Amino acid sequence: MRLWVYPPIVILLLGIGLISGCNRISTPKDLAENNPSPATKTSTETANSVMDITVSIMPQKYFVEKIGGKNVRVNVMIPPGVDLHNYEPKPQQLQALNDAEAYITIGVSFETAWMDRIKAANQTMLIVDSTQGIKRITMVEHQHDEKNKSSVEETLDPHVWLSPQLVKIQAQNIYNGLVKIDPKHQAEYQANLNQFLTEIDQLNQQISQNLTPLKNRKFMVFHPAWGYFAKDYNLEQEAIEVGGQEPSAAELADLISEAKKENIKIIFTQPEFSPRSAETLAKEIGGKVVMISDLDENWSDNLLKVSENLSQSLNP
Repeated sequence: MRLWVYPPIVILLLGIGLISGCNRISTPKDLAENNPSPATKTSTETANSVMDITVSIMPQKYFVEKIGGKNVRVNVMIPPGVDLHNYEPKPQQLQALNDAEAYITIGVSFETAWMDRIKAANQTMLIVDSTQGIKRITMVEHQHDEKNKSSVEETLDPHVWLSPQLVKIQAQNIYNGLVKIDPKHQAEYQANLNQFLTEIDQLNQQISQNLTPLKNRKFMVFHPAWGYFAKDYNLEQEAIEVGGQEPSAAELADLISEAKKENIKIIFTQPEFSPRSAETLAKEIGGKVVMISDLDENWSDNLLKVSENLSQSLNP
């Protein structure tokens, strides 16, 4: 049997190759892949810490983002331009509640009809009542037809987000809910809340400046959503609709007479409802129809704009 004898240099090279294979020097690229930089970790941690919050209407999104800031991602159940009183959520919206950490309610009829199914979609989700501590007023459907007035069912007005003073209460309740879920950012939420309350006070002052000097305090609107706003600023709203329906010919005639008597020249309507009756009324009194929304996402600017429209409408 022949024995192979390798030269010493070959043995040395083979040994070096084995050692280098077991102890390969890491390149900068390898280090980056296996050890993410602090900036990368922070970004990931931030993304994971954002809370999914679900609300019913667009103004609530404004409130939650004011207080939650970068720590919240807000999903709105009722899209713009839809009648919130009759809305039915889509299956994918209920499914998306699986990711929600809280549902913040505001007391609209949609919530009453769907709350059991909303809760069932995510049993660990915190339910926050943003209207806790608010005393609701009666929603007056109409006053122009005294004969049929008693036949209209009185309900409590859900439109509490249209009163700056009541939004301050809602903001506090939202803050309490966010802190319950995410106590480590309590100081940040408190600072945001304080800033938001200051902004509300400034808005209230601007609206008061627009509306206080007016002698005529009555305005006409299709849907009586502005009861709390009217109460805050000593106004009186007159609704065109009767029990959620278009007025009859006789009721429309009463409205025309009243508008002429009160020297009303602007009729307000909302994008969620047909403007037909408002347009007929405006034509008969030589006025015009102005579209205002009680569900605008930019809550502050919207209320200020509404006060300016009312000032123009009611200015003698």
